[in-house]
Amino acid sequence: MSVSTQTGGWRTAAGWRRLLRDQPIVPLTALLILVVVIYSLVRPGVVNADWAGVILRAAVPLAILAGCQTLTMLTGGIDLSVGAVASMAGFMVASLLSGPGLGVGLAVALAAATLAGLLTGIGVGIFRVHPLIMSLGVSFVVLGLANAWQILTVQSSTGVPPELRMIGAERFGGLIPYSLLVFVPLAALIVLSLRRTGYGRMLYAIGDNPVAARLSGARGWQVLIVLYVVSALMASVAGFLLSGLTNVASVTLADSLVLPSVAATVIGGTSIFGGRGGYSGTIVGALILTVTSALLTALGYPEAVRQIMFGAIIVVVAAAYSRVTGET
Repeated sequence: MSVSTQTGGWRTAAGWRRLLRDQPIVPLTALLILVVVIYSLVRPGVVNADWAGVILRAAVPLAILAGCQTLTMLTGGIDLSVGAVASMAGFMVASLLSGPGLGVGLAVALAAATLAGLLTGIGVGIFRVHPLIMSLGVSFVVLGLANAWQILTVQSSTGVPPELRMIGAERFGGLIPYSLLVFVPLAALIVLSLRRTGYGRMLYAIGDNPVAARLSGARGWQVLIVLYVVSALMASVAGFLLSGLTNVASVTLADSLVLPSVAATVIGGTSIFGGRGGYSGTIVGALILTVTSALLTALGYPEAVRQIMFGAIIVVVAAAYSRVTGET
């Protein structure tokens, strides 16, 4: 291959396919900039530092839930229980605020999330139930228990704790969301764990070739149990921030974010078949969806249109990535 071919390869169709396959963060960033430019044309003068802070604040809970999907998709699975777990966590903290207090509420919510993740992980890792079915079943169990808890505690609930409202909704200097104090360390931990730790490599290995991973000595069931426990704990953190952002404690608060979390992960370049992807692209995908939702709101489109868009994005982008990665 000549030098000119190597340097000019990115200009060809094959070069763009390699770029999308190997460095999806580059076209994703370009797409994010494009959506922001379109928004600025639709709403002149609105795009500024204050607007960026609002977008970041809204994107944080979605990005965390999409992180749950990223980790599970790397193994070829999906976690549909994140919405129920997040909603349950936020509601449980609010319901315990007037009695035991915030600390106990957070501990109980995290413990409940751990049990939900453990149940999902045992079903997927030990009993080999498909992740889609297992996480869907656990989501119904969590929702039912949360509804029962709501009936028992409806008289004692005092609303979202002010500490969560501050972290989830307020901004430092009126610009930088306090929720970034939670999100940035969590995102850095996920990215570094996937790139630098043995556990991260096992997630990729199980998703890429579970038989080869098992023959190499990896205990897949242990990896999966830990995975779904971590996913549930991350979902509970997203639930805390979301309840603070919206000032609402509801057993269905985060249900509407399940489909967008999957869409953000797929947009970010994580394969639904496992073994390929990363969290950096997922973060950009969450930002793209947040800005796009704001754009549709500015244009006056209802929530139904956004749901249709998210579903279409999953289908189209998954098909595009499958075609790209299927070619050499």
